Amino acid sequence: MAETRKTIVNSPAGGWGALNATETHLARQEILVRGNRALLSMNKPGGFDCPSCAWPDPRKPHTFEYCENGAKAVAWEATRKRATPEFFAEHTVSELSGWTDHDIEDVGRLTEPMRYNASTDKYERTTWDEAFAAIGAELRALDPRRIELYTSGRTSNEAAFLYQTFGRLLGTNNFPDCSNMCHETTTVALPESIGVGKGTVDLDDFEDCDAIFIFGQNPGTNSPRMLGYLHDMAKRGVPIVTFNPLKERGLVAFANPQNAVEMLTGGGQKISSQYFQLRVGGDIAAVQGICKAVLAAAAAATGSKRILDEAFIAQHTHGFEAFATYLRNLPWERLEHYSGLCRADMETAAEIYMKADRVIACWGMGITQHRRGGDAMQQIMNLLFLRGNVGRKGAGACPIRGHSNVQGDRTVGIYQKPKEPFLQKMDAAFGFTSPREPGHDVAQCCEAILAHEVDAFIGMGGNFFRAIPDNARVAAEVPRLRMTVYVATKPNLSHMTHGQSSWLLPCLGRTERDVQNGQVQTITVEDSFSMVHGSVGLLEPASPQLKSEVDIVCGLAKATVADRAAIDWDAFSNDYGLIRDKIEAVFPEQFQNYNARIAQPGGFRLPNGARERKWDTPTGKANFLFKEGLIDADDDAPEAPHLQLITLRSHDQFNTTVYSNDDRYRGVRGERMVVFMNARDIAALGLHEGAMIEFSTVWHDDIDRRIGGFRVVGFDIPPGCCAAYYPETNGLLPLAHRDERSNTPAAKSVPVRITAVAQGEPVAADGGVAEHGRARETDPASVPLA
Repeated sequence: MAETRKTIVNSPAGGWGALNATETHLARQEILVRGNRALLSMNKPGGFDCPSCAWPDPRKPHTFEYCENGAKAVAWEATRKRATPEFFAEHTVSELSGWTDHDIEDVGRLTEPMRYNASTDKYERTTWDEAFAAIGAELRALDPRRIELYTSGRTSNEAAFLYQTFGRLLGTNNFPDCSNMCHETTTVALPESIGVGKGTVDLDDFEDCDAIFIFGQNPGTNSPRMLGYLHDMAKRGVPIVTFNPLKERGLVAFANPQNAVEMLTGGGQKISSQYFQLRVGGDIAAVQGICKAVLAAAAAATGSKRILDEAFIAQHTHGFEAFATYLRNLPWERLEHYSGLCRADMETAAEIYMKADRVIACWGMGITQHRRGGDAMQQIMNLLFLRGNVGRKGAGACPIRGHSNVQGDRTVGIYQKPKEPFLQKMDAAFGFTSPREPGHDVAQCCEAILAHEVDAFIGMGGNFFRAIPDNARVAAEVPRLRMTVYVATKPNLSHMTHGQSSWLLPCLGRTERDVQNGQVQTITVEDSFSMVHGSVGLLEPASPQLKSEVDIVCGLAKATVADRAAIDWDAFSNDYGLIRDKIEAVFPEQFQNYNARIAQPGGFRLPNGARERKWDTPTGKANFLFKEGLIDADDDAPEAPHLQLITLRSHDQFNTTVYSNDDRYRGVRGERMVVFMNARDIAALGLHEGAMIEFSTVWHDDIDRRIGGFRVVGFDIPPGCCAAYYPETNGLLPLAHRDERSNTPAAKSVPVRITAVAQGEPVAADGGVAEHGRARETDPASVPLA
């Protein structure tokens, strides 16, 4: 194992560090020249969409319209390294299952279809014809209700639409997808507030807003191109108010690599004007405290001064009086206790909110991945409603989604609870009767596997059995499945979690040229702001044996359900425009003139009623929603005798893909088995920097969940909270610990105990100053942002 080091990080995010990291990762994957050329075409008309995050593209892109982590994703996909049949001949699956997430993906791109041989415990070369025939025969023999069809957020609109068509023709609505593990909370709870499960802003609104509030989102690692917009907003004096337990480098300061002055001087722009480090689960209390302060100011206002947008509230909302009465009676002491903030902090945030005419509120998985994540999100909406900050220029709701087409997959039908109008349109478009029985999301899929109610699992991309909660428990039951099928660009640890038969089907990456019937094909994706645009791969495929996701779905369908409807799967495979015609037939209001409009630079925006102040809710209005007495996002008290564990990414990571064992922004190098802790908690538990610890989960079942081998690292995080990387910690997360509405795993608040198992050595550092320049003996929760 490489030496573990902790370095001091006081420089801004971005800057020369980002440029150096970009070139380093391109060089590691042996594509320094080829990769840099490809990056010049990323996120631009006629080029390919970033295979990483879902941040939108501007109408007029920069020359370098990509970020450090997008470049890492391209390097990882466009690598010259190959996972050939010869590689698999040298390693058993049992051996590979013990490799790290980084090491097994770093082997390189899959080059040929592979079939698991139980007698040798190895994946072996097969042919596409053999794979499709055998998979089809197995699927035809199974009860479709016992088949799970998983979708990763990198899947294109065209592939996802055909995949759900194939599944429904097969006879199932079991469509677990990666959204179920991240922003499903938004998809389910936001419509209760405004009638739509998507954000209401576009990039132009960032140019026009007067303040931005960010809740539980770390753009420096998860959506770095957002930092360019925050940088420009901060520069022109727009307050950026951040609520996040950890002090994250990208939200403190950022040096834009496209700013020559900052690159030459080594300077940067301060990002957050205020940074409130609330306790884990404290978002409901914090936002209600801000709302309470706004209501108090409104009551005290005199003369013509108006704090609330009374016209908007009267005309467009429902439930205001009940919400206002509840907050007026809510004691400040209770809000302080549960938020981890003092009254003055919440009143300061309220003052900024009231002074700004137009406010955007952003949130990420720091909101959605809690037991009451939907309730927390609805309090953010309540705050926006108070001053009419929805449905007008420069203001609105902005959920920051993760994977590049996770929102698009849902739009085109990847959903386990389809509504009747959609099913009727599907039946009319394809001439068959879709199943009406609701299917499984991710949590329900896992429960079905544990209950031995699943016979086959097909993964359209992703790393399902590493990404899920209780992953060790669920993975232990997978060998009972009759079949697992994985469509993938690279091997990962989920592929080593296999059924009695198992197949690896190698597909094209987003960066690669997709040629069908002699024509280069365009795929489409939808970003976080509901913009749909084309993506055209430019690089030569990693192997001539690779098939596109669309071609693979068509191959599976022909081998399985060809006799069940008069569908010309070959035509779809040869011309993706025909798929878009069918999408338009099923979704005529959203995708009118689909093929013509994707030719427009930047694509087109899908309709969003709330953006136009049209509320598709039972009341016909935007709803002030709250649950009386609910004040903690995790049903957990601050004085509980355990810690709340945040599972998070390192800076060299995207979802479960680990590009390296470094985390530059948090100052850790060469190691992932670390736990970030507050100095007070380290002392209270009798630990020290570098001590080796074991986690054990505090939960109300009889299952013993414990994982050891983590080293203590002091960090700027509130007392009672700690943080560690996933997927290494996913085995600590109970499957039942999830958002009550959406089943989204509560991965940002896992109740754990920490026990010392060895003394260990302190993580090496230069000097006695902790991350962000604070003395280690100082209580990080009480020191103001420098």
